[in-house]
Amino acid sequence: MKAQYALRRTKINLQLLSEVSHSTLKGHRNRLEAFFFSFFFSPTSDLGWISKVYVNPPAVVRHAEQIQKWRTVKGNWQAAWLLKAVTCIDLTTLSGDDTPSNVHRLCFKAKHPIREDLLKAMDMHDKGITVAAVCVYPARVTDAVNTLKAAGCNIPVASVAAGFPSGQTPLETKLAEIRLAVQYGAREIDIVISRSLVLSGQWEGLYEEIRQCREACGEAHMKTILATGELGSLANVYKASMIAMMAGSDFIKTSTGKEVENAILPVGVVMMRAIKEFYWQTGFKVGFKPAGGIRTAKEAITWLMLVKEELGVEWLKPELFRLGASSLLEDIEKQIFHHVTGSYALQHDLAMA
Repeated sequence: MKAQYALRRTKINLQLLSEVSHSTLKGHRNRLEAFFFSFFFSPTSDLGWISKVYVNPPAVVRHAEQIQKWRTVKGNWQAAWLLKAVTCIDLTTLSGDDTPSNVHRLCFKAKHPIREDLLKAMDMHDKGITVAAVCVYPARVTDAVNTLKAAGCNIPVASVAAGFPSGQTPLETKLAEIRLAVQYGAREIDIVISRSLVLSGQWEGLYEEIRQCREACGEAHMKTILATGELGSLANVYKASMIAMMAGSDFIKTSTGKEVENAILPVGVVMMRAIKEFYWQTGFKVGFKPAGGIRTAKEAITWLMLVKEELGVEWLKPELFRLGASSLLEDIEKQIFHHVTGSYALQHDLAMA
């Protein structure tokens, strides 16, 4: 079976390397040689090339360790990075005990992520700083949409779907869940892949599943969760990333947040290198979303710096980068409180997320 690209919901003839000259690409590839080797793909090829992808795990891990040793930014620079992080957060609640009231509270926090007086002290009160999206289960989408509409803000609602978090549901059920979430008002859909398709090397099956999910999303943006902690190897992470992008994903996302191992830097490096190669070959920019286990302001800055290093400043915006988190915003606001006041916030000083 031949694999056909379904990018951005439009069938197109790809212009390989449309924005990068062959000489420039060769220079980039020389620098990447220690990390990856993969055969170039073409719009008319089958997926046999995927078996030839190679990732050098020790080199990736060493690079990730170097990133963790980078000296962190301080003072005004730190505050600026943290405010940037806030605008890229998908503020999330995915608990079995979610109710309309705690979704309402989450939406209020999404609109007012940082205390107004703290923003005024930094002369940022009129910059419209909000989180990037509110992420909930499909059953809570209507609650979130209505609350945000009543608050007069245009923050999109994202919904997990497609058998989240395990992906162990029939494809027909996954597609129906996606359509319902969109019908309820979700403008972004975070789907999960069937990990068994990756582990058994069924790449065409994975492509077709994601393609059908993309079609079911309609005009909604689709983030594809790879659940990297359950894929077995960094090579599989790279392969799944490429297949997800070929099938039309707007974002690729590390984790559901429910796995034993969630967003870690080596996985981030691999996924970003896949995004970079996909961009070189197609001219399409696909977003990246680490999620799960990102709880501190320092971790958020590390991810931002990694994105800047690997993909460039143009990826440092909500359209191309998100942080999936439920408790991260609390720590960021504490750090900003300390930056402005010089003291540490007490429990009653900051609103609950």
